[in-house]
Amino acid sequence: MEPYHALVLAGRRGTSDPLDQLQTGTHPALIDVVGVPMLLRVIRSLRESERIGPIAISIDAVSALTNPELEANHELVHHQSLDSPSRSVRDALSGFGAGHPVLVTTADHALLTPEIIADFLDRADASRVDLAVGVVEQSVIQSAYPQTTRTYLRFREGSYSGANLFAFRTPRAALAAEFWVKAEQFRKRPWRLASVFGPVSLLLFALRRLSFDAALERGSAAIGCRVGAVRLPFAEAAIDVDRPSDLELVSKILAARVA
Repeated sequence: MEPYHALVLAGRRGTSDPLDQLQTGTHPALIDVVGVPMLLRVIRSLRESERIGPIAISIDAVSALTNPELEANHELVHHQSLDSPSRSVRDALSGFGAGHPVLVTTADHALLTPEIIADFLDRADASRVDLAVGVVEQSVIQSAYPQTTRTYLRFREGSYSGANLFAFRTPRAALAAEFWVKAEQFRKRPWRLASVFGPVSLLLFALRRLSFDAALERGSAAIGCRVGAVRLPFAEAAIDVDRPSDLELVSKILAARVA
């Protein structure tokens, strides 16, 4: 199988990034987690995966990459992030060249492992969709880590949290990146989003009358490419570092792995 290119989103989340409060003077992507910067943990897992080829880092300031291991690796491609994740992804995808599958993840995915990467990409390829999105069921997360607070999308059959894993398997998946840019522009004008998906679809979602797969089918029709969910069995895949409590939990999990 052709290896995936990888794109790691490491840009700041604006002037109010909650991660800026964790370690003063440190770029959020390089926050120390049990002795290793978050971004470096992600890069190491990608390197160790047999499914991954070239790796690019999308970051707002390349000068922030002061870690010797990151500086010394000339195989890493540095991409200047833009003013939103969607625009950064769209811009970076155009630089990978047509035809190459691309895995997109984030720098705060400190619990990412080669096993999670392989499982996600194997399931994504088996699904044969254009864009595969990693998710974890709420029951899986709460069974393993009942103390964690995640954001869930609620559907007829259950609730899911995103895993910050996106497999752009085909050139057509770039349409999803374009749609993502448009959707971000609609945040303050939700009626425009209704005009894209249709009021019936949004009403069914609000009432939890749609299953996750049915919602994705409707979304695929609006986006113009096949989007599918990959349900992962790893609770850790949905735990990123968004806030101080996340950093505490992730540090405990990682410390227990090496104990």
